Amino acid sequence: MGYPENMLTDDERVVIHKHPHWKTLFWPTIAFLVIVGGGSYLAALAQDLSWNQIAWISLGVLGGILILWLFVTPLVRWRSTHFVVTSERVMVREGVLHRTGIDIPLSRINSVRFQHSLIDRVLGCGTLIIESASEEPLEFDDIPSVERVHGLLYHQINDDDDGEYYYRSRPQRDPD
Repeated sequence: MGYPENMLTDDERVVIHKHPHWKTLFWPTIAFLVIVGGGSYLAALAQDLSWNQIAWISLGVLGGILILWLFVTPLVRWRSTHFVVTSERVMVREGVLHRTGIDIPLSRINSVRFQHSLIDRVLGCGTLIIESASEEPLEFDDIPSVERVHGLLYHQINDDDDGEYYYRSRPQRDPD
């Protein structure tokens, strides 16, 4: 699903649109599995109790609340976070009920750099750091394919003034 077209100007187009890396959902998924597994185990233990109906209802309500808090909320937060590079600007939008956003015109960006740890390199993500006219650099964590986004953004800013650059893959060599 692309970024909503009504958020763009008439001649602006989306070059890249990403959500945070899936690693942000790792611990929420582990929490979901532990809650379901633990709840199932406790429900099986409560089967022989005289008040098993009350125990099952309590476990269901508690499990549901924990799943909403520890799994569904991070999933919705992940899904509603957008990192978008267009032909004119970089946009970041976060949140569902409390929405925040940052727009940086490409003409105002002074430098773009990235950093990633060993784990980030293995997973293929990292932090993108954009320096603009603001006082301190803006850091965007958990950007998938951060090196590719870095290269694309650098070329958008420096190599093509009319915004016609798209990140091209390397040419393939002929086997003969």
